[in-house]
Amino acid sequence: MKTGPLAGLKVVELAGLAPAPFACMVLADLGADVVRVDRATPGADVLGLPNDPLARGRRTIGLNTKTPEGVELVLKLAETADVLIEGFRPGVMERMGLGPAQVHARNPRLVYGRMTGWGQDGPLAQAAGHDINYVGIAGALEPIGRAGERPVPPLNLVGDFGGGGLMLAMGVLAALHERTASGRGQVVDASMVEGAALLTTSLHGMRAAGVWPGERGDNLLDGGAPFYDTYETADGKYVAIGAIEMRFWGDLVKVLGLEREDLPVHVDKSKWPQLRKILADAVARFPRDELLARAEGTDACLTPVLSPWEAASHPQNAARGTFVDIGGTVQPAPAPRFDRTPPAIPEAPHEKGADTEEVLAELGFDADGLAGLRAAGAIA
Repeated sequence: MKTGPLAGLKVVELAGLAPAPFACMVLADLGADVVRVDRATPGADVLGLPNDPLARGRRTIGLNTKTPEGVELVLKLAETADVLIEGFRPGVMERMGLGPAQVHARNPRLVYGRMTGWGQDGPLAQAAGHDINYVGIAGALEPIGRAGERPVPPLNLVGDFGGGGLMLAMGVLAALHERTASGRGQVVDASMVEGAALLTTSLHGMRAAGVWPGERGDNLLDGGAPFYDTYETADGKYVAIGAIEMRFWGDLVKVLGLEREDLPVHVDKSKWPQLRKILADAVARFPRDELLARAEGTDACLTPVLSPWEAASHPQNAARGTFVDIGGTVQPAPAPRFDRTPPAIPEAPHEKGADTEEVLAELGFDADGLAGLRAAGAIA
């Protein structure tokens, strides 16, 4: 029995890449019963990665949706589901016979979540693209990088996962809330461009207020300010400094063994090049762990820069159980936390199609029915 605040919610996921699986992972982490529809072919999981965390916590059914019987099985799954999520280009689901009109004819209460890069319409709707393209036209890529250098791709965190998968999951939950009043489902059109653009909202506000006047790498939060940047320590490691406020700046100066009266005013932008060299030289005198020990118990806003693989062993993360071992792979635990309905640790990913018979039995198929579906090529 699934536990968590979404326990009892039924979700059908059409297998895809990155953002839609991430949205379904989040829903499954929080207790939803997610059934992923994979192709009816052997394999480990949707991305071909062993024990891929994006595939954790749900059952998987192997169907051939190029057969009428396979399409009908998806429709039967949708009949008893609350949510269906797909991540194909616009029009693909309609051509399969699984578009919103076809699904809502069988279940008008269903929330139909759609994940694309560009959105369901517009001049680029049918164009290929990846995270870097979506965040590029959203205005989320240009500000990231050092002054005078090229923009730096922020991995695929801003488009695929932040602006994509998380926004889709939020949209689905909003539509489910609205359904409690209307009794009707609706289509959630989640675009990575629009989600990534939404993540830049504060930048637009700061620009309009005149507090983000510079170009890339020349502003408060983009590495332009020397008191909000990363620095190399004596042992070749890195620390992050975020001492913006005056009180925090005062603590940082003490941790670094500097005298405040000898330093330029830290918010005086004309002095930033001078101040950056002072901070870099000061940090470079200490090995990372020695510097962290000096900062312990202060509000210097000085922390280590850890790799994703190191993060699990940090005392704060260890104390909170921020990372968990699932099937031998250390990975982030479900978030956020709930005091009354905490979710369980997710199951490791199931082999693709492993739950086909179980799920179809819940739809009423017996052994003869399964044999007929195999003969028709609808299931493996």
